[in-house]
Amino acid sequence: MNLPPDPAGTDVQGLFALFPPADYMTRGELVPAGRVPPPYRDLLVHEHHMTVTVEAHHGDKVDVQVLEYRVAGDSYSRKILLTLQGTGRVVMFGLVRVNFRYCSDEVRRRIVEGKTPLGRVLIEANVLRRIEPTAFLRVVPGPAMMQWFGLDGPRPTYGRFALIHCDEQPAVELLEIVTPE
Repeated sequence: MNLPPDPAGTDVQGLFALFPPADYMTRGELVPAGRVPPPYRDLLVHEHHMTVTVEAHHGDKVDVQVLEYRVAGDSYSRKILLTLQGTGRVVMFGLVRVNFRYCSDEVRRRIVEGKTPLGRVLIEANVLRRIEPTAFLRVVPGPAMMQWFGLDGPRPTYGRFALIHCDEQPAVELLEIVTPE
């Protein structure tokens, strides 16, 4: 698979090295924000938590399902799915890398616990945060993502790379890919 180049501030190659995309993504290409079509534009081109955005879009709260995780010093990374509480339907796939040097012990504990979506943890902890989308992506799902998203075949979808600054420090790197509409 041809990986997109690193957008400013996001270590895409590092995220993909932690969780190689061979089974979940066959192709990804960067696209300008203005070329992200509806309804994906409303889901991705903004400075809000995806937790809140997908909940509003689908009219249901979401849960997190941690598929894999890695810990290395102050760095915690995970591959996740967000699922609707009412139906269990997967609405988003994500890769997350958190630098715990910029998080309180309580936020760290709740993130590692893996029971609450990251956005909700940060909101409930009242962490001063700023979400910075760094790039947008058109994705062709691989076999695993097609299974998670309930697809019969590869249907293109969209995602974004983003940083979450906690107290103005770049604490979280993200890849967020929404289920095809």
